[in-house]
Amino acid sequence: MIKYRLIQGKDTNSRVHGFQYSTTASRSRNQRSPAEVHVGRSPSATRLPISEAPMLRNYKLRMPIAANSLFTQQPLHQFSSRSSGSPKMASNESSKPENEDQLKAIFEQKRTLRSSVRKALRAMDPSLRSQEDNAIQNIILEAPWFKSSQRLCAYVSCSALREVDTSRLLSEILQHQPKDGYSKKIYVPRVEDKNSHMRMFNISRMDDLIANSMNILEPAPVDGDGNEREDVMQTNDPIDLFLLPGLAFDKSGRRLGRGGGYYDTFLKNYQELAKVRNWKQPLLVALSYSVQIIDEGVIPLTPNDVSVDALVSPSGEIPTSSAGLDKIRV
Repeated sequence: MIKYRLIQGKDTNSRVHGFQYSTTASRSRNQRSPAEVHVGRSPSATRLPISEAPMLRNYKLRMPIAANSLFTQQPLHQFSSRSSGSPKMASNESSKPENEDQLKAIFEQKRTLRSSVRKALRAMDPSLRSQEDNAIQNIILEAPWFKSSQRLCAYVSCSALREVDTSRLLSEILQHQPKDGYSKKIYVPRVEDKNSHMRMFNISRMDDLIANSMNILEPAPVDGDGNEREDVMQTNDPIDLFLLPGLAFDKSGRRLGRGGGYYDTFLKNYQELAKVRNWKQPLLVALSYSVQIIDEGVIPLTPNDVSVDALVSPSGEIPTSSAGLDKIRV
């Protein structure tokens, strides 16, 4: 039986890098149900059996772990394996599966966890969600690591998915000209298919975004004049910052997406590109409502999962890696 707690924003007292968090714990049980996953970001995403899901179908198992361990608990002072340097980091690799049966069990755990987090998001009072949206965007707009970024990738929030709002962030970036102290180039995602294929295109105004069949705003691959938009994977300059969505996160940097594998696939490809070109790796920052931050070790890992460097919640910035600590001083 798998037990986990959603952090609700009241009653306990856990301090994270200078910020006081209040939480209440609610227990959920892993119900037996058909093993399936959501594919894509849409509110009515396709559901596939685990054995047919693209992220399982394409896995190459690389990271062995102990046969009886699907995930490990980690203390807050340890950090994800993505980063390097001090302080000493936890090895998230130790929790990755060694065979297909473990992968299937992990996908079932993730499916159950996603269901619980979705329920928590649906239960959020709209006024509280709006307050947290404003708080998170204010923190980012005032953050030195955001102000200093020249090239960034950011998601376009979808209210139907109950993602943290990014509309003001995008507007602030796009409406300011370089003479105002802004010199930012922004790329936003476009989902190409149901096989975890996503691209990031440069936009220069909000009108560059059009609603797809699921009413999610995306850039067209060509602009109004018929010219191809710049693809971030083909640019000659490195990206400084990724602003990422997700369903759940923990304070060691683990991220639970919606099941399509789009961001994990894209981030791995970009990180490999940065290595080949000898670029500095971008800072990976996830935006999170208070109810989306859960206990450490609850989110299980697979070989393709990418951890983040920091979270931004309504209470402040939470570095989760040494790269995050280098950039974010709290």
